[in-house]
Amino acid sequence: MAYYIGLIGLPIRHSVSPHFQQAALDYHKLDIRYELWETNPDQLQDVVNDLRKPQNIGANVTVPYKEAVLPLLNRVDDLAVSVGAVNTIVKKGEKLVGYNTDVCGFVEALHREKRFDPSGKRAVILGAGGAARAVGFALTQNGAESLAITDGVFERAGALADSLAAYSERTSAGADGSGTGVAAFRWQEVASAETFADCDLIVHCTTVGMRHGSQEGQSPLSLEVIPGKVLVYDLVYNPWPTPLLKLAERAGADTLGGLPMLVYQGAASFKLWTGREAPVDLMSGRARKALT
Repeated sequence: MAYYIGLIGLPIRHSVSPHFQQAALDYHKLDIRYELWETNPDQLQDVVNDLRKPQNIGANVTVPYKEAVLPLLNRVDDLAVSVGAVNTIVKKGEKLVGYNTDVCGFVEALHREKRFDPSGKRAVILGAGGAARAVGFALTQNGAESLAITDGVFERAGALADSLAAYSERTSAGADGSGTGVAAFRWQEVASAETFADCDLIVHCTTVGMRHGSQEGQSPLSLEVIPGKVLVYDLVYNPWPTPLLKLAERAGADTLGGLPMLVYQGAASFKLWTGREAPVDLMSGRARKALT
């Protein structure tokens, strides 16, 4: 009998996950198919419940469901509870267990691709959804000096900022032992260059600019507000380069796309599902090929 792993999200037609995950499954000669399971909000509970069927092994979860799936699972691991978002579901017996591999994927991409150490750095996070929660947690955990968070819904940014501030107070992971300063600001302020004047890292965690998304072809920032000395990290990976990264390059900023994070988090998910080491180089090559 063939087994299945799926990607749950909306929209997901742009995803390259099946290309590199299937390559990894085939590399280990596993009779498992990785599929796209585009899911409308009213279908989410049924799709998650279907993971309990004998042929299903687990799933990845992407926007907009990384937070919404938590109450649908039997158990959520400690890291995912702290983050407040799940991007990987593993079936264990008849129970569904949620994990978050976005945190390690985000940090690994920063370290491997850019040798960027968040410790003591000032970051701005655009968005406050499931991906932003993982990014904020990772930066706080790695001792960032400050985080400024915005979202189209200010209350959402405020709630994430409060959560991260509380976590920082508990752990005091800052470079000087004082923890990470966290604040929320209104989305309208992204139109001002002053918002980004003193930051070292801008991380874009919304779907603006994503292929097949409602704001395809758009950038969350204008050319004029992007500092030349900053690293702009766009978690959107399709298209490549994104509208934001094109503007960042014109501004003279350093850039990092979302594909490395996608592959690294996918490799961690692969090991959770299969117990096998992921062939990361193969996965990365297939992901790049799928985009081009």
